[in-house]
Amino acid sequence: MKNANVVINWIAGAALVAIAVVGGLIGGGAESNEKAIADADGNLHVPKGYRSSYQMLGSWAVAADQGQGSKEIHAVYASPGVIDSYLKTGRFPEGAVLVKEVFEAATEQMTTGAVSRAGTLKGWFIMLKDSSNRNPANKLWGDGWGWSWFEANNPAKTTSTDYKTDCQSCHAPAQATDWVYVEGYPPLKR
Repeated sequence: MKNANVVINWIAGAALVAIAVVGGLIGGGAESNEKAIADADGNLHVPKGYRSSYQMLGSWAVAADQGQGSKEIHAVYASPGVIDSYLKTGRFPEGAVLVKEVFEAATEQMTTGAVSRAGTLKGWFIMLKDSSNRNPANKLWGDGWGWSWFEANNPAKTTSTDYKTDCQSCHAPAQATDWVYVEGYPPLKR
């Protein structure tokens, strides 16, 4: 099973690279500073061109509820410099941006066995590191981050309304690692 998961993650990563090479979903140059990701009121958006200049942290395969394969593939990117900074300090630097793409998984039989790969994009989850809590009136900011989910059909407007109920509950087991599941990201291994 462990080997199958490695193969699934490798194929999912390869599929994401192929999608980016063939045309990508987000074009243009990448926005890498926090002012380009959040407006004056703290409203986040999906950074343009992140696939071409952000660093890939890794991917997750979310197991299917029944049967073989996965129901979702998550691919996570970090803004430039985040990996180097994290390796030096063990902490996410101020202004770090994390982009998680969430895909419906497609599972099929291949020569290696049952394989899940990225299918249709469902949306993005964006986090922006903010230790100073500069947007206390915005319910999408707190506990050191700005948090937002965006549906694939509208990357300009979040559907999240309160990070504590819409985002943080999924991250509660990772509170000790700054709300991020760092164990799933090989580039962050120290």
